Amino acid sequence: MADAPPPAAAAAPLSRLSPFQPQNIPVTYGALRKTLATYLDAAALARIDDAVHFAAWAHEGQKRASGEPYVTHPIAVAEISAQWHIDDNGIIAALLHDVIEDCGVKKHEIAHRYGTTVAELVDALTKLEKLESQTVEEAQAQNFRKMFLAMARDVRVILIKLADRLHNMRTLSALKSHKRRRIAHETLEIFAPIAHRLGLNALFRELQDLAFAAEHPWRHAVLAAAVETARGANAQLLDELHDAVATALAEWGIHAEIYRREKHLYSIYQKMRQKHLPFEQILDLFGLRIVTTDEPSCYLALGAIHRHFKPIPGKLKDYIALPKPNGYQSLHTTVIGPQGVPLEIQIRTVQQHRFAEQGVAAHWLYKSAEPASDAERQTHAWLQSLLELQAESEAHDFLEAVRIDLYPNEVFVFSPRGEIFSLPRGATAVDFAYAIHSEVGHAAIACRINGELMPLRTELNNGDRVEIITSNTPSPNPAWLNFVRTARARAAIRRFLRQETQEQAVILGERLLDQALRPYGLTLGAISALAWDRLLRQLSGKSKSNSCKRWVWGTATRSRLLNSSLPHRTTRAAAAAF
Repeated sequence: MADAPPPAAAAAPLSRLSPFQPQNIPVTYGALRKTLATYLDAAALARIDDAVHFAAWAHEGQKRASGEPYVTHPIAVAEISAQWHIDDNGIIAALLHDVIEDCGVKKHEIAHRYGTTVAELVDALTKLEKLESQTVEEAQAQNFRKMFLAMARDVRVILIKLADRLHNMRTLSALKSHKRRRIAHETLEIFAPIAHRLGLNALFRELQDLAFAAEHPWRHAVLAAAVETARGANAQLLDELHDAVATALAEWGIHAEIYRREKHLYSIYQKMRQKHLPFEQILDLFGLRIVTTDEPSCYLALGAIHRHFKPIPGKLKDYIALPKPNGYQSLHTTVIGPQGVPLEIQIRTVQQHRFAEQGVAAHWLYKSAEPASDAERQTHAWLQSLLELQAESEAHDFLEAVRIDLYPNEVFVFSPRGEIFSLPRGATAVDFAYAIHSEVGHAAIACRINGELMPLRTELNNGDRVEIITSNTPSPNPAWLNFVRTARARAAIRRFLRQETQEQAVILGERLLDQALRPYGLTLGAISALAWDRLLRQLSGKSKSNSCKRWVWGTATRSRLLNSSLPHRTTRAAAAAF
């Protein structure tokens, strides 16, 4: 496989590059181009036409496990991405997402032909080269870290990566069983939760069900057959409920669309396992979704539903007033429907429904002059928090921290001012303090929960009103790392402790080095800047404080701070330099 495009094409400026002409372009590109033509202009389509020829040329001779030409995969990834109306740079990146890793094409070649933005996207989608010293787990952690950081800077990275994973899951049957199970497990552990965290619920559900079928094919088949049987048995019941709800809404003058909804298979499987329930006791298997024009109509519809059907106590959830961490908003209620069967009804606005299905991708699907929604701001804040996490975390620790955020099962608590904070279940008052601000967390010494003094390690419950008592001197306790739940709190505590340790090491190093120099008639205070520069060159140090810190840490890690040969070598070097 050649490492670069033909010289004539590579030498031409971007606007005059002629397209590659491989033998065949898969017919599936025709469907993709029709979709793209609905929202992109002619100039963008011309760039994409060139990119698909380039991709076919780069992947020429490569086959997928199914035997299909490999280029059918990037075309399929681009087609999934096009359903979100991603721009031409994103579509080109989807078409070329494997050319660096699999075809030897260089990043600068992509930048020359399609621009820096496309090159950066493709590079972000390319796995890191595995170092010889890395284990499989370390390499995976490094790759996920790279992906998350790129996602934080440009959300198109994760959208294309999710489209890539979705097509791989749809075509998983061509692989051997052990590979199918490994990829399915990774999908359930990382990619499906990311889709959910970004509000891509339609994609989230499909990824879960595909992974469930690959990891547990017999369980999936049995459960699918049971759902099919239940669907037929409940068809008349759902018809009656639909008609009754339509009548109730009409009586109250509410304009809304009513849809049937069905719990997806993996969600049913999870509920059966977690609550140890047989299939017959899953009560929210089927239900209705009501989509109204605005939020007041949602609450009015809820009143109409409760007026005509008896609600089940404790089953009302208001995610409009208290959105989920991924921005999901809806009213959920479970009522006693026709024939005494419990049924769940969801109520939301048109805009909330769009975001519930498409999440951050709705930014491209429904462009408007309106400011970003609260959901979009929450998602942006989470993405930015990834940049903060990576600054002070090793790859494995970073991945573990992200995993914590991907499985929230949230609780909602209130500040004394009435501000609402969403935290993962099991979060403590320390997590709450760091959710307010890192400085508040560092200075926390006690807390009041619902007006009562409580330990900082107290786990919070829904509706708790929490007040953090602080001191003037920040001093986070290392023991907090044993019980905090949020990645933000854990990273902030580690960052503070690491910085404090470094400062203490510098002070200790200066003191010990000063003592070691006294027999030679020298002190640190009497050493000139020129002499320090000469010493730093000999020790390969960057600064005086850095050298003192390394002097202490290098010996301390060997458990012989004062007795090792390093202090003596340092002393002799210092004496010679001075």
